[in-house]
Amino acid sequence: MEDRSTESPDEDTVFLKSNVKTPTDGGVKQTLGVMKSLRRSMRRAAEKNPLLPGKGSKVTRPADTAGNESGSQLPSSPSPSAGSPVVSPLKNLGSFFQRKEDDESDVASQRSQPLKRSKTDPNMSASRENFVRRSFRRSMFTTKKEKERRGQQEPLNTVTEGSTEERTEEVEEVEEELEEMYTLQELPHTPLSVMQISKLIEMEVLEEAHLNLLALRQELQQELERCGEDSPIELVKKEKDLNLLYGNLRNKVNTIVRDANSLPSRNKALLVPVARIIQEEERRAEEAGGLTDSWMEAWREAVGEGVQVKVESVHLEQREQNASSLAVHLGLLGKAIVEDLENVKRELRCSYPPSFRAFSTYVESYHRVVGQHLTKLEQQATELRDLYALLDWIINTYESERIMGNVSLQPEMRDESKHLQLEENFLKRLKEKYCCRVKVDMRSALDKIIEIENEDIWIQSKTPEKEENLLFSPFHIDIRTQVEGYAVNSRQIDAQLEQKVLTSCLEELKLFPRRFEAEFQRHCSVLKPQPLWTLYQITYINSFTALQQHMEGYLSACPDEVEHFRREVKLLIVMLLQDLEDQFKEDVKPFLRRMMTRKWLTDDNDFNKLYSRTELLCEHCSLITPPHVQELASHLHYHVVREYIGQLMKNNYSCKNRKHNMAAAKICQQWEKLVDVFQDMKSTREWLNAAGYDLSDIIGEKNQKQIKDHLEPVVEHYPDFSRNHLVAVLNFRGLTRGREHQLILQRFAALKKKLGNGSGDRNQVLFSDMQVNVNTDCLSNLLHSCLSFLRPHS
Repeated sequence: MEDRSTESPDEDTVFLKSNVKTPTDGGVKQTLGVMKSLRRSMRRAAEKNPLLPGKGSKVTRPADTAGNESGSQLPSSPSPSAGSPVVSPLKNLGSFFQRKEDDESDVASQRSQPLKRSKTDPNMSASRENFVRRSFRRSMFTTKKEKERRGQQEPLNTVTEGSTEERTEEVEEVEEELEEMYTLQELPHTPLSVMQISKLIEMEVLEEAHLNLLALRQELQQELERCGEDSPIELVKKEKDLNLLYGNLRNKVNTIVRDANSLPSRNKALLVPVARIIQEEERRAEEAGGLTDSWMEAWREAVGEGVQVKVESVHLEQREQNASSLAVHLGLLGKAIVEDLENVKRELRCSYPPSFRAFSTYVESYHRVVGQHLTKLEQQATELRDLYALLDWIINTYESERIMGNVSLQPEMRDESKHLQLEENFLKRLKEKYCCRVKVDMRSALDKIIEIENEDIWIQSKTPEKEENLLFSPFHIDIRTQVEGYAVNSRQIDAQLEQKVLTSCLEELKLFPRRFEAEFQRHCSVLKPQPLWTLYQITYINSFTALQQHMEGYLSACPDEVEHFRREVKLLIVMLLQDLEDQFKEDVKPFLRRMMTRKWLTDDNDFNKLYSRTELLCEHCSLITPPHVQELASHLHYHVVREYIGQLMKNNYSCKNRKHNMAAAKICQQWEKLVDVFQDMKSTREWLNAAGYDLSDIIGEKNQKQIKDHLEPVVEHYPDFSRNHLVAVLNFRGLTRGREHQLILQRFAALKKKLGNGSGDRNQVLFSDMQVNVNTDCLSNLLHSCLSFLRPHS
């Protein structure tokens, strides 16, 4: 122990604090110098070790060594079984460096000769070094099966350049799955110096470094027990060096584990000693001198860090370069996950004992790390396609056969959880964000529709297009397609999201009719006198009707929103229909006003214009969808009939000198044309057709006595036909007073009483809406009434 103290501990401490990097393949000379220096120091340590009688001898067990004055104890881990070879780690390490120099001299001597192709590895020196490291690993940590298998063989103290078959067999043995139990090699009686152990850690000769660390740890504990509480400064420095060495070993182990899957060819061979070191340190966790925190937990964290590196290395383009960059990134991420887990299953899992649950640990790390990665992506996602890509990948892709359910990961994934570890309410927040974005995009799309309609149709006074002989604007198809697209996409996520998305769409859509009407009125008010105004109104009546019918399909999903939208569309259509009615009424008003006049009796010009406007209306009605064409035709049918017959009630003209026959014939002829045109428009008020014929019969009757025979049909057809209406019709015929006039009125009173005054269909109201203007001579009527009582057969 005194001999080791000649090496400066301060020098070792300074060496640990300096960041000395492992030599690369390019620095050959520097590497050789370090190796030679390390070999010399280890040889000096071996020569000074009193437990080693001579060069090349085996290490004997402390219990069998006579005169052991050091008092060192055996490690608490299981000792090698009887008969198993125990090779000095120092001897192995020395032979390794000796072979390294021999290999280098061989390579230098062969440089002058031309290279020949062979089936062996061209980089023979690197292969030898890796092979020697594997030999160290198998010599340090051996399983029970290996002990039994090797117990019958000669100890193999040196490694020769055997055949390729022998090396291949050795590699295959290493790749076998590790057994849970192992036997730790006996600790060196005199550990290497701090500098030498640190160099071994740097060079990733982890087995040798760990054995010397355990020996140094044991030596320090023995010295502390001897000194008690009054520990000298040298022991304090040694304890500090031990902690620094353990920290370096932990960092090296974490680095190897972290990079194991990124650099499998380099780090796979180091995982076996890493696993055994972790097992041994976990077993010694209660003993003093080691690290306080768990090595197994640190291993899991290192696995997670490696997964983190893998996930963050997946390429993600800027959205400005590719609008679908997030979807592409998720696709690449899924592929990277599968490839990584395939590598764990095929290459890395066999380097760990079963208790490590290596494959499960990697799967759990991906669940956690990917969940955190998705949280970052969600914060960056603002567009609908990105939000949908996230939802679809989380819900449909991650657990499917494309990633966690991939065939290549079976059967290992059969008992593993496939669920991502997401933040609480992450999916709920993501779905709400998706619905809000749907609503924003829906409003933007509706605004764009109004803008396009204004720029392409209204401003350019473009005639609307026909679709199946009806006027339509294509926006109803655009809106239907967009809503259906939202519904289909959200349905692929889940039914609940579909309902929320449809609700968002219809909440925005129910505001669309009023906004459209306001813009239509504002931009197209200048077109009102033009025929295009009527065509536009018809177009939007049809388009909004079709749009409403499309939305009825979502009644079961969101009934309140559909009902609200239905009311808004109805209000808009009623407004458009009312505009059409008002426009037609305004157009025909001057022509109807001149009916039943002296000019009308001799001139057909006003009626022809009335009929022409009505025919144009009929043509327009043929372009309206069936639910509304009947409504419009019926309203205007009623208006024309009421205004045409209403002219009889205004007492504008009286047919004298037998002109009533000509007037009746004209009324009958014109009435027939009006009946035909409104039948073509599919008016539902057929009950109006009898009015003109009934009144023309009264007006055209030659014999005044027979007029009362024509009263019954008009009383039956129109219960609201009153005595004043009859007086106005008789005045137009020229029968304003006299006995026959009174008899007709008496007959009318009797019919009203017989058929029931005011009876009939209350919906068939025509005459009560007509204003009656009758000029009567009160004195003559009163005198005529008095005289009628004096006549016997009055």
